[in-house]
Amino acid sequence: PNQMPCFGSIVAKVRGPNAPALPAYVAIPRIMRNGGPSHLGKGYTPFETRGDPNRPNFKVRNLALTQGLNMARLDDRRELLSALDARQRLTDLEGSSDAIDQFTRQAFDMTTGPLAREAFDINREPKNIRDAYGSGTHGRQLLMTRRLLERGVRFIQVWSGNGQPWDNHDGLEKNHRKLAGEWDQPLAAFLTDLRQRGLLESTLVLWGGEFGRTPVAEYPQLNGRDHNHYGFTCWLAGGGTRGGYAHGATDEFGFRSVDKPVHVHDLHATMLHLLGLDHERLTYRHAGRDFRLTDVSGNVVKELLA
Repeated sequence: PNQMPCFGSIVAKVRGPNAPALPAYVAIPRIMRNGGPSHLGKGYTPFETRGDPNRPNFKVRNLALTQGLNMARLDDRRELLSALDARQRLTDLEGSSDAIDQFTRQAFDMTTGPLAREAFDINREPKNIRDAYGSGTHGRQLLMTRRLLERGVRFIQVWSGNGQPWDNHDGLEKNHRKLAGEWDQPLAAFLTDLRQRGLLESTLVLWGGEFGRTPVAEYPQLNGRDHNHYGFTCWLAGGGTRGGYAHGATDEFGFRSVDKPVHVHDLHATMLHLLGLDHERLTYRHAGRDFRLTDVSGNVVKELLA
């Protein structure tokens, strides 16, 4: 009950859908920890692509009617659902039914028309574009991301695999070298593609995690490192950010941020500012008080702005 809404759900609520038959918030391949809408309501849950787009015959699930279900039967179900929802509205004091109605309409539009299936289908891209992103899973994920951005999806979260692939308490040098190599070509192709299509200026790209690694070995015999939230790095591109600029620095050990530290609330305040939103005014009433993404702090880091 105390979990805060994630950034994508907040953007989905404030900005709403921007394209017919497409959601405002997409998670590729699925929602990660703390990636849900919390008290904003389930109508702002991300649409999950699930699965590995690099596998043969991959298709995003739930974008077509199930076998044996035709439009006549679907219309009957919608009428029944509407009748049941009418009863629910009698006791809906928080207005959550409206968000669910929007969610239902979106699901109907996505499954009954070709627009969503076409948007998620990376095989429609020319071979030279697919080759530029590489043959791996992450290249396919970012190519799908570009297609969705191009068609007006507001917010897309791409998660680096399942489990905790970057959480290396052992074999860090080998594993991080491998993971960084898997993302290098796709990220370069993605940013280049956005720029060439005129999308980078209006698209904010953030790469990062919730913590870094300590500068000393956690288990010397395993060559691993522990979690470190005192000093780590994220990068941003496009969307009004200042290119070619490194902000702040850690101490001589690479352990703690000592020069121009940026708290997560500062980062969120800056991201919201770049999206045209004032983090101090963006509040939602819940459990008897106002909540906002930056809690009671956070400042826009002006040095990051172009």
